[in-house]
Amino acid sequence: MSPDVPTRWALRENLSLLTDFYELTMMNGYWRTERQSITACFEYFFRSLPPHGGFAVFAGVEQLADYLEHFRFTQDDLAYLDSLGVFGDDFLEYLADFRLQGTIHAAEEGSLVFPHEPLLRVEGPLSEVQFLETFVLNALNYPTLVATKTARICQAANGDPVVEFGLRRAQGPDGGLSGARASFVGGASGTSNVLAGRLFGIPVRGTHAHSWVMSFPDELTAFRAYAEAYPESCLLLVDTYDTLLSGLPNALTVFEELRKQHPQTRAAVRLDSGDLARLSKAAYRIFTEAGFEDPLIMASSELDEDLIADMKRQQAKINAWGVGTHLITSSNWPALGGVYKLVAMHDEQGDWEPRIKTSSTPEKTTDPGRKRVVRYRDEGGRPLGDLLYLHEEEPVTEGLIPHASRTELSFVRGLEGAASVEPLLKPILLDGVRVHQREPLTIIRERAQREISLLPDEYRRLRNPERYTVGLSPQLARVKADMIRHSPGVLE
Repeated sequence: MSPDVPTRWALRENLSLLTDFYELTMMNGYWRTERQSITACFEYFFRSLPPHGGFAVFAGVEQLADYLEHFRFTQDDLAYLDSLGVFGDDFLEYLADFRLQGTIHAAEEGSLVFPHEPLLRVEGPLSEVQFLETFVLNALNYPTLVATKTARICQAANGDPVVEFGLRRAQGPDGGLSGARASFVGGASGTSNVLAGRLFGIPVRGTHAHSWVMSFPDELTAFRAYAEAYPESCLLLVDTYDTLLSGLPNALTVFEELRKQHPQTRAAVRLDSGDLARLSKAAYRIFTEAGFEDPLIMASSELDEDLIADMKRQQAKINAWGVGTHLITSSNWPALGGVYKLVAMHDEQGDWEPRIKTSSTPEKTTDPGRKRVVRYRDEGGRPLGDLLYLHEEEPVTEGLIPHASRTELSFVRGLEGAASVEPLLKPILLDGVRVHQREPLTIIRERAQREISLLPDEYRRLRNPERYTVGLSPQLARVKADMIRHSPGVLE
């Protein structure tokens, strides 16, 4: 795979108009009121994890960086906008020469992230950073959701390979591609999506459908034909008719025949219906009694992390999992509530001035000001908590680390046992120039797996995990409390 293939995928069509219309109307409004060049800072974060989630896996940064690097309004874009009859020629001329000038910092793709902490800080001219809102949300919300869902499924599988089978149930071709890539980041070992395999270098996996069996006079003939075509990678789907009465016995016959020609043959079947735990035990018994010591028994059929965990508790003999619908759609939580909020602007003297959105719902009140996110770790590298500091603050690095809860600003405590500190946000764009080097997807995946392995068990529970600490520095808490007190009103 050539290193520029992901860029070519991201740019297979010009994406400058992949935005909400109000981004353009605001951009036009800022330009007409001569506010387009005021320097502003927006931050991207999400407010809630999916149900029973203790962490999220951040994904989508590479696609976002590709978009930022090559952003332009084309003549076709401008012609379409002109046809709407909303924008004047002078504004369209402004768009023709428009180039990104801002600076963007982001958490590394594959990092573990948590609610209410900035994962992207975007600084630059107001019209520019406002316009980026929709694409940022589109590029980051869905991949992060799918990577997180996959990580939970892989946790339940407890080391067994998980293959993403979701293309046919994905939300269109883009969802199929983005979802396959995100699932690999989250821990999937492969995908059924051939285009994703080609574009991203993800291992492709697949067997055969029920129609293969049904197209032959009988099941045994179908299995023999498949084994002849793929003698070194034969995996048979055994539930077209009756798994116990015909599927497994016919598969055994074929694998015994295959073993005579290829002594290292491994019995391998896929179960796609019925009581998967019970059938897997029967398959294991049939194959091991025939001398196949380590049969591959793959399960599919509407799986998710809860069902996989249940079958593990039942000591099912399944050792590979094909997961489709519930992974690619994150069916129990189909959207990540990422938001993109204004947190600071330059005043007339060119100094940063914090901004806040208040609400009678404490969780919806934003944290004001340009911020840095700092992660504290213990001596073993395990994360203890993340603190939000004002950008000009120096993080506390020794002793008890005081901080405030986001919603109870008077509640202050200390992070104990911190041995190291690291910034979460790193530059991807400086003054409009990309500085983020594209990483191989395998490196991103390895980062995610390493970070998950370092996360203490209490945050990885599939049910009722401990809540990870994301706090405010005392100085940021005071600024926030003061701005809430002096807010002109509470807005919903």
